[in-house]
Amino acid sequence: MAIKSTIIFLLAGLCEIGGGYLIWLWLRDGKPFWYGIAGAVVLALYGVVATWQPANFARTYATYGGFFIVLSLLWAYKFDNFRPDKYDIIGASVALIGVCIIFYTPRH
Repeated sequence: MAIKSTIIFLLAGLCEIGGGYLIWLWLRDGKPFWYGIAGAVVLALYGVVATWQPANFARTYATYGGFFIVLSLLWAYKFDNFRPDKYDIIGASVALIGVCIIFYTPRH
């Protein structure tokens, strides 16, 4: 379950960040209108992908938040020349560890 759900979290993150980035490029960087349309479609896919998780809404979205933090820093590093410092890395690590406790701890 952990590998499958991690893949789903990563795919959801790519959809949300990718879709948001396309809209950002359209509105902030003057890209064509179709960037915004494509971004909206990809953001809608994010909502669908998140439903593939086996857990309830609260745990899924809480856990996704930690993955989103890490993926946002990686996306910015790759596409925006952002260089995370040690505090970005420490904070993202703490968030990811915390949400993994929320999602993956066995419950009765």
